[in-house]
Formats: sequence, C-alpha cells, structure tokens
Amino acid sequence: MALADTSRAIGAVSLALKERIDTISGITVSVGRPSTPATSNPHINLFLYEVSFDPYLKNTPLNEGERPPLWVVLKYLLTAFEAAEDSDSEKAHEHLGAALRAVNTNDLLRLDGLPLASIDALAPNPSALHVTFDESPPDLVAKLMQGPDDKVRLSACFQVRPVMIAPAEPPEYSLLVGIDYSLNVPAPTDPYLGLDVIPSMGPVISEISPTGFEVDEVVTVRGTDMHLSDMYVSVGPARLPIVMQRPDELRFHVDPAIIASSGISAGSHAVNVVKKLTGTGKTRKSNTVVGNLVPTLTLADIDGGVNINAGPPRTAFAAINLTGVLLGLDTDDTILAFFRDGAVETTFDEFTLPLPGPPPPPPPQTKRRLEMALGDAVPAGDYKMILMVNGQRAPQSPKVHLDVP
Repeated sequence: MALADTSRAIGAVSLALKERIDTISGITVSVGRPSTPATSNPHINLFLYEVSFDPYLKNTPLNEGERPPLWVVLKYLLTAFEAAEDSDSEKAHEHLGAALRAVNTNDLLRLDGLPLASIDALAPNPSALHVTFDESPPDLVAKLMQGPDDKVRLSACFQVRPVMIAPAEPPEYSLLVGIDYSLNVPAPTDPYLGLDVIPSMGPVISEISPTGFEVDEVVTVRGTDMHLSDMYVSVGPARLPIVMQRPDELRFHVDPAIIASSGISAGSHAVNVVKKLTGTGKTRKSNTVVGNLVPTLTLADIDGGVNINAGPPRTAFAAINLTGVLLGLDTDDTILAFFRDGAVETTFDEFTLPLPGPPPPPPPQTKRRLEMALGDAVPAGDYKMILMVNGQRAPQSPKVHLDVP
C-alpha cells in the first residue's frame, strides 16, 4: 500500500458501505442520486451528498515536516425502494430499517473482504473510520431530492470520518542540525527538553536525556529516589538494565539483545523506572515520560546496479538495500526520503526484505529493501537517504549514488 493510493479513498468508502449494507441486509444497493433509481427491483440507494473537511484534524500532518493530508468527512443519504419509484410503502420502510441496521452493525468501517485496491486506498489511514448517524430533517431531504421528479423520499443520513487523502508533494524534510554526516554512526546531540511532573511515592522522573536515543546508547534519567535497589527501566515492553545510580540520577543501557528479543519497534514509548518490592514480589512504577526510540541507518547500498533512462530528462532507478537497527516491520509506518539540493525529491513507503542469501537469516528489523521501478525513477545523481519509522527519524543519512560511475 502506498500513500498515493489514498486518492481513491472516497470511492473505497462508498464501496465498503455498499458491501456492508448489501451483505447484512440482503438487499441490492445502488450508488447514486435517489431520484434516478438504477433498477425496478427492491433496492437501497446510497447517495454521497456532501464532502466536508474535518476541522479538528485540518492542520494535522502524519509526521513532522510533512504537509498535512486532507482529512475529509463523507456524508451519505440512505433511501429505500420497493420498486423503481416506490419509496413510501410498508416494504420500502422495511428495507430502510434493514439498511439502518446494517450501517449500525459496527461503528467502525471494516476493510475485511474488500477488493485489494480499496484496501490499499484505506489501509494507510492512521485512524479507524467511524460511522455515525446524523439527523435527516425534511428540509435537508427536500434540498437533496431536487431533480427531474422533485419528489421528497423518506431517507436517513449518516457520516464516515476521518478519511485521509495524502498530499502529492514530497515532505519538506531537511538534514538534522548539529550532526556531522561525515561520521559513520553519529549520535543525537543535546540539548533535550525534560518534562514537568508531580512527585509521588517511590522513584519520580523529572527529565530524560536524550529524549531520542538509539539502540546501544546510554540514557540518563534524572529525578528523585533514583538510588534505590532492585530497579530497572522499562521502555515499552523492554526491561533495560541500570548501569549507574545516584540519588538524583540514573543511567540505563539500551541493550541490543533485549531490544531485539522484546519485539519493540522504533517510535515513541512510555518510559518508567520500576522498583521491585522484595516483600511482596510486586513492582511500583514511577511516573511515565515519553522516550523516542529512533532507528539507526548504517548503510544504504545499491544492489544489482543503477538503471539509467537517457531521457531527457536523464533519470535513474535501482534496488536499494538498507542496513541498520530498528528499520521497521511491515506493520510499521516507514518512510524513506530522497534528499538533495536542500529539498526532498521523492519518498517511498513500501519495502521488502532483501533477496535471500546464505543462512542464517538476518536479525529482525536490520535489513530492508526498496525496489524502485521505472515509474519511480528520479533525476540521476547523489541523494541522502532520510529514514523515518513511526514518526522517529534516524540520525544518519547515508549517501546513494544513483548514476553510472
């Protein structure tokens, strides 16, 4: 699934609703204006009468540095027919009740059973699609029914939100300030901001530094009662060892083996200092702060050579293997941006595992592969690779030479 597929999201929602109503009610569903029925048989008409923009998500981007997508609200009108022109009979009213029951079966719009193209259009949506009923006063229905017959028909209204349509422009990422990209594996730089907290019994966190950290890094936690015995630090599901303690400060190691075995991905995670209570065997957690576990991109290399399109313009595409730590699973929101001349040329969000090699297989999340096709070709030249996983960006941006020597 690619973000570009979200351009078909509105049609995919209409198809999903049609399939739901048809399957649950057992009545044929047509999509279009209710004044022009497509069949003379009993049927339900589904009419998209308004597309509005969600005011609560209007300026909300998927990731920092990206242009916000369009977050739209789709409003539908349901009308039931016993025959081509009969929408006011007892049978028509029964059909309308069956359609309302189908819409009300689940307040979330499921993607199960839809065609692959519809799933690709709706799956990138980070929020579940909520189905809620609206009032359908006579004046609204009368307005919507204006047409050749100008007949008011008994109908019901509902809406689906928020439907995402991603922007076509690449995001405006830039290289990180304070990072020396000539080094192989630079570390994030200070300063980092702490969080204000309310004191409570046991260890209390006032600051974590850095707030963004990589695997195998040592992270400092400041606060009170940091010197107590039998403690560890939890980052999401991972229990990480403490390597230094003082009353107002401790440090923990983001152990590679523990991170790998926990199944955690890069992203924002809850961080707690956990005290083991030896008398009862229970644990007491500190207050929670957010720590950002960032991916590490150590290498981006071309596999199999660069394909050149002489043009004009002269463009190139290739298969690129990424190597590092926490590069993301298929279920993670992973974006690779091609950056040069102070701007992002294009982005990709679909990856595979590298081609099979000799055993043993690589550890999870250490290898990803981008398969560019002719339609993905970019102007030939050198590009910095910017990787983001679940909103967290790798501090490294290795260079890829998309050209012949």
